[in-house]
Amino acid sequence: MANSYTQLYIQLVFAVKRRQTLIHRDWEDHLYRYITGIVQDNKHKLIRINGMPDHIHIFIIYKPSQPLPQLVENIKTSSGKFIREMGYVKHGFNWQNGYGAFSYSKSHIEKVIQYIDNQKEHHKKKNFQQEYLQFLKMHEIEYDPKYLFEFNDEETSTIPPDNLPE
Repeated sequence: MANSYTQLYIQLVFAVKRRQTLIHRDWEDHLYRYITGIVQDNKHKLIRINGMPDHIHIFIIYKPSQPLPQLVENIKTSSGKFIREMGYVKHGFNWQNGYGAFSYSKSHIEKVIQYIDNQKEHHKKKNFQQEYLQFLKMHEIEYDPKYLFEFNDEETSTIPPDNLPE
């Protein structure tokens, strides 16, 4: 084959450090537009972006010419700096270490878009931790619970494996 052709649909999910609820409705659209620019500048196509005060979902058509960890690091570093420079958060802002990256087939695009669009409604029923565990289970990704989340001080970082959502 003379050329390489790809069509890779990836949903990225990552949280604010210690899952603090720092992303405010007043400026989240500005943040989403900024992240869209980062994705496009890196030659990927943003399909949908949305989130909650403590985490974000980014659905893209991924071009494998750039390593995925490099793209995520670029998004997190640049957007964190943007939030701090805009003064949106008084006491600093950082994204949690790590991220989730979940792939989908073309036939699932509309369902993923609807899911991301309905984040506010969806999270009336389950929190970020439950949602993220569900993604890991659905995609059959093995993980060590003690390295899964960075929690606020009042929470514990151990999640019993039998506590997975259905």
